[in-house]
Amino acid sequence: MLAYNEIKPKKFIVLEGEPYEVLSSHVFRKQQRKPVNQTKLKNIITGKVTEYSFHQSESVHEAELEKKDFKYLYQKGSEVWLSHPENPKERHMVPYEQIKNELNYIMPNDTIEALIYNEEIIGFSLPNKVHLKVKDAPPNIKGNTSSGGNKVVVLETGYSVTTPLFIEAGDCIEVNTETGEYTGRV
Repeated sequence: MLAYNEIKPKKFIVLEGEPYEVLSSHVFRKQQRKPVNQTKLKNIITGKVTEYSFHQSESVHEAELEKKDFKYLYQKGSEVWLSHPENPKERHMVPYEQIKNELNYIMPNDTIEALIYNEEIIGFSLPNKVHLKVKDAPPNIKGNTSSGGNKVVVLETGYSVTTPLFIEAGDCIEVNTETGEYTGRV
């Protein structure tokens, strides 16, 4: 059980039978009233963000999320197939909609960490930065800096990202998985 003031960002809680991730929290006191923890919560299953105020007398259960590594195998239509890294015969199908953002940053045979709640995969966790190879980059044209000196390149996963003009096809770059932006050349 978590008391109202222990509900902080990066914690997972169960509210009304649903798992939530705490995005932000602020404990404050209005004049002569008791303290309140104003939070912003993200439903892990639906992705919906809501605001909720926890009062001093309230407490919530901490969600018991399990983390397991899976190997990304392939995508077929609206199905994405994963397997356990040690046992390729044990496979799991995940709907494309649930993992579509993460597929921008992983290649087949890469390992991805899955969040499991009540024996069901509810989300995925990626490292903050990944290294990917540039598959296709338009050529540099001298004097082409009117658009800010950037160009859009295609990565080996098929994801497009804006980079500086000096990035060429075959270069390995670092991409921030939270914002989807170029952070540097590797």
